[in-house]
Amino acid sequence: MKFQLAVNMERIDNSLDMKDVARHTLEMVQIAEDGGFDIVWSAEHHALEMTIAPNPFQLLTWWSSETSRIRLGTAVATAAYWHPINLAGEAAFTDLISGGRLEFGIGSGAYQREFDRMKPGLKQSDAWRYMQEMLPAVRALWRGDYAHDGEFWQFPTSTSVPKPVQAEVPVWVAARSPITYDYAMRERCHVNCWPLTRPFAEAELYKRQLDEAIAKADNGWHPRFALMRHACVYDNDSDREQALAAIRRLLSQFENLFRNAGDVVNGFPAPLSLDEIEGREQYDPLMLEENLMFGNPDTIIAKLKRYEALGVNEFIYYASMGLDHAAQQRSLRMFCDEVMPEFKEG
Repeated sequence: MKFQLAVNMERIDNSLDMKDVARHTLEMVQIAEDGGFDIVWSAEHHALEMTIAPNPFQLLTWWSSETSRIRLGTAVATAAYWHPINLAGEAAFTDLISGGRLEFGIGSGAYQREFDRMKPGLKQSDAWRYMQEMLPAVRALWRGDYAHDGEFWQFPTSTSVPKPVQAEVPVWVAARSPITYDYAMRERCHVNCWPLTRPFAEAELYKRQLDEAIAKADNGWHPRFALMRHACVYDNDSDREQALAAIRRLLSQFENLFRNAGDVVNGFPAPLSLDEIEGREQYDPLMLEENLMFGNPDTIIAKLKRYEALGVNEFIYYASMGLDHAAQQRSLRMFCDEVMPEFKEG
């Protein structure tokens, strides 16, 4: 099993200085590189303090200058917010400046609130159509001159400047629905998935959809399959309680965004009262500890081996969860030192 890190610059409230947030994020990336992580992922989000990433390629270029080995991925570039020529060039420049370390992740986007501001009139549920038109155009621009006459974009002959350093940039698609798994296999992409806080059965569903899509495509493509979970390693009750309190607060803010409740002030989503949320069993502490990658090192190892047996060959450690910086770094170091050695080849 290989390991990847997803980490955001995040502020849950205005008590944190932005410079401290930036420094912490870089330190997490460097801990992951030193610990043997394969990829670090940056997101794209807009006007939200809990995920500060207006351009994922800026983050990756910054991290590339402070690292030497870890690969650098977008998880994800939101297709509808970009023009194909712009996206191809930004991605290729990141590959160039990082010495060929880019992993190109593309997706549909998460929150209707962002679409209302970045692409007014577009429903989040329709955004997959932009992604499916975007990816072939970007790949064509990386190869050379290309003209496009599509549903969403039209442009005369153009090309990506610069070109990627890698002959074939690895492409990843964020997938949860069968239509996206089918598309990813047709386009020969790798897959990352996120079961949110749902139980192991959700991962089983994604693996089944992946297997069905591989069989349907029948093109010889066998992707890398990565699964993301919020993760926290702890070995005492105090750290456990701190982690569960942090993730529940974060999830109550995510609930605000998913419901597009509108209660966002200066980029900070207000946490919704968990007592008032329909389906609040999804936020039960014992359930969260069971479903997420939470626990002591032995518990984490057992959970990962269960995913490994399912066919998940890469795990994305999602570090951003509103936990204080020292606790985040302590957890990541424990994961590197006490969990990852169980999965080393040989």
